[in-house]
Amino acid sequence: MSKKTETKESNKHERILQAAIKVFAGKGFFHARISDIAKEARVADGTIYLYFESKYDILLSIFEEEVGKLIDDVKSRIDQETNPQRMLEIFASHHLSMMNRKTSLAEVIQIELRQTNQKMKEYRNTRFSEYVNLVSTIIKQGQAEGIFRKDVKPGIAKRAFFGSLDEVSRVWTTPAPTSYEVEETARQVASLFMNGLLDKKVS
Repeated sequence: MSKKTETKESNKHERILQAAIKVFAGKGFFHARISDIAKEARVADGTIYLYFESKYDILLSIFEEEVGKLIDDVKSRIDQETNPQRMLEIFASHHLSMMNRKTSLAEVIQIELRQTNQKMKEYRNTRFSEYVNLVSTIIKQGQAEGIFRKDVKPGIAKRAFFGSLDEVSRVWTTPAPTSYEVEETARQVASLFMNGLLDKKVS
């Protein structure tokens, strides 16, 4: 396959994914049809099946590729920082910034990841867990350095922190207007969270 052909195929694959994100956000995964995605992507219905086996395959591909980008990007930013407190702020800022910029993707992540379907349960325990586990890794580092309380369980803390970000990010996916700025919101969430993490002896 020539590079030109590979690029064309890659572009069509990406176009279908972006169309699916828009359709899933607007109609919901269960109500969306393959024909809706094909229409949005401007391709024939049959073309979808050249790239994806099913609607679930499209949904999992969205999570795998988009969450993959999130992981790579936030890791590269965190790796440049040594202060665990600042690392949590970076994670918060990066996550909220993405949710603010990509509201359709934010809606799909917020709603569809909560599905009880077995495939989604399995996905939550793999790639998405890798993303959320970045938070527990930061917390463990902070505990090892005597910055964060050692009695806090990283597994609980990561869910509390991510849950806060997930809920706050909804202000950008609802119709009601908001004046919340991403950076300020990230700082406030991180600050509220870390004031409960900081050891009393840390000034």
